[in-house]
Amino acid sequence: MGVSGSGKSTLAAYLAERLHCPLLEGDTFHAPASIAKMQSGHPLDDADRWPWLDRLGIALGDAAQTDNEGLAVAACSALKRAYRERLAAASAVPLSFVLLDTMPAEIARRLATRSGHYMPPSLLDSQLATLERPTADENALTLDAGRTPDALGAEVLAWLGIATPGSARPHG
Repeated sequence: MGVSGSGKSTLAAYLAERLHCPLLEGDTFHAPASIAKMQSGHPLDDADRWPWLDRLGIALGDAAQTDNEGLAVAACSALKRAYRERLAAASAVPLSFVLLDTMPAEIARRLATRSGHYMPPSLLDSQLATLERPTADENALTLDAGRTPDALGAEVLAWLGIATPGSARPHG
């Protein structure tokens, strides 16, 4: 989880590959109208997000229940606690969240050099304003998005209690 440009998709792909489990890219679950809204420089509101979170949560739960290890990985902004709760409810499986967080200037730099994505850099400020960092009572880990995917992935796997992919179930 995290704002656009934080590295969610890169880390999610890394984890899914190492865990040999399904990968869901949250961006593909947005309604066409929501994508058009973001492309035109307008942030989504909660009414836009609820159906998206429900679609992604259901797909995440289905993927985890279909995988023989009971695992699936999703890349999703999940910026507010209410969004994370909505995903968890829709998935009907235990979820763990990883927030990729770093300095806004670094995220802005990444967005300025990224091509082929519908999310314009102009929406970064609205995402940062929406972001509710996880609290101690959430099953969440916060990591510095400036680190390499290898370092981030190793820390996530250790946090989940997975020393060797497929050798242990995640906790939480």
